[in-house]
Amino acid sequence: MMRSHLIIIGLWVCGTGFSVLHASDGGYLLQLTSDKRVPVQRLLEEGDTSSAAPLAGHRLSPEDRYTPEKGYGYDLLASPDESGDRPYYVSVQVPDGNYRVTVLLGNRKEVGVTTVRAESRRLFLESVPTKKGEFRTFTFTVNKRTPKISDTEAVRIKPRERSKLNWDDKLTIEITGDRPQCAAIRIEPDRRVPTLFLTGNSTVVDQDEEPWASWGQMIPRFFDAEVCFANYAESGECADTFIRAGRLKKALSQMKPGDYMFMEFGHNDQKQKGPGRGAYYSFATSLKTFIDEVRQCGGHPVLVTPTCRRAFKDGKIQPTHADYPDAVHWVAEREQVPLIDLQEMTRILFEALGEEGSKRAFVHYPAGTYPGQDKVLADNTHFNPYGAYQIARCVIEGMKQARLPFVDHLREDVQPFRPSVPDSPDAFHWDESPFVEMQKPDGN
Repeated sequence: MMRSHLIIIGLWVCGTGFSVLHASDGGYLLQLTSDKRVPVQRLLEEGDTSSAAPLAGHRLSPEDRYTPEKGYGYDLLASPDESGDRPYYVSVQVPDGNYRVTVLLGNRKEVGVTTVRAESRRLFLESVPTKKGEFRTFTFTVNKRTPKISDTEAVRIKPRERSKLNWDDKLTIEITGDRPQCAAIRIEPDRRVPTLFLTGNSTVVDQDEEPWASWGQMIPRFFDAEVCFANYAESGECADTFIRAGRLKKALSQMKPGDYMFMEFGHNDQKQKGPGRGAYYSFATSLKTFIDEVRQCGGHPVLVTPTCRRAFKDGKIQPTHADYPDAVHWVAEREQVPLIDLQEMTRILFEALGEEGSKRAFVHYPAGTYPGQDKVLADNTHFNPYGAYQIARCVIEGMKQARLPFVDHLREDVQPFRPSVPDSPDAFHWDESPFVEMQKPDGN
């Protein structure tokens, strides 16, 4: 396969400077140290090398920061230092598309425990341990996009979205963890792997700030580099507003034959009133539009029923979505589309956690838990990282039940999951982002 663009970034936090190796075809190697004992060559040998070209070296200062003019560098937070005890971000300016990312984790002089996320807090690697002097390589695939559809069209993003990493003109990698140690990052375009587009609302979207999270940003962690998730969901969206904002058109502009599109709507659609509105009317028509458009592009549509709200009565979750989940079932059967019944799985999950225990899956926090939080947070619709992680595991089980072929690319450490036996919240570990938002997402 031909590679037209290659970016390789080496990050050595124990060093005094990094160098950039620039190939005539647009390849780069950014290096934080001149220490030749760090196994940079391992990254160069990983994956496809058909675009390899002679590289010329350039030494830079560790104080170099990302700018649009430079096109790469540390971003958002302070650059790393020798302590290895704080998170940092690296950004590179690349066109829209999927990018295969290979990270070399470890440090010649320090132990490490490293978590890697990308763009708007999409989880890829969690708490990877490395011994002193040990280096481990991992590869995953990240989708990057901008609002641009064509020279004359763009997605009509909301004001709150303008600062989202998902929509800017660069690909951003977050290195965090109890002891983050990343020695190198290789980034190259990958036009081969199938893209799994996610569409929906705040229960699916990549949430940028703590303590909010959704299943769409957790699910990449469970798959290898042979699939790529592109999360186009946005808080507050209905199926028809998603279409009108140009979000579907943007996703379709990036879709290739063999890709998939997952559609989870209903939370906000049920609140729409007026002539022609209703689960079996405007809502079903919008879902049919998604299905027809995806199939016209050679893609595969998958319908998902909405997640349950935390609405208990006598220890049981009560239905709150009216006839909208039934309409999803009806459209799926009529159009012969695979269905993931996330409403049923989240009902089982929340009832297993219990009326009180299920608060630990949602944004329920006493005042003062987060900086600037002067009021109690008690949201029964939106999830925290633990809840989002559990629901992502539910979605994976739904993918298996639907016999979707890409489940062959689940990582080896992914175990079967039963919503009736959720993971313990006490055992769940999440490396919190330094960015916090107290305003709840749109929709409920």
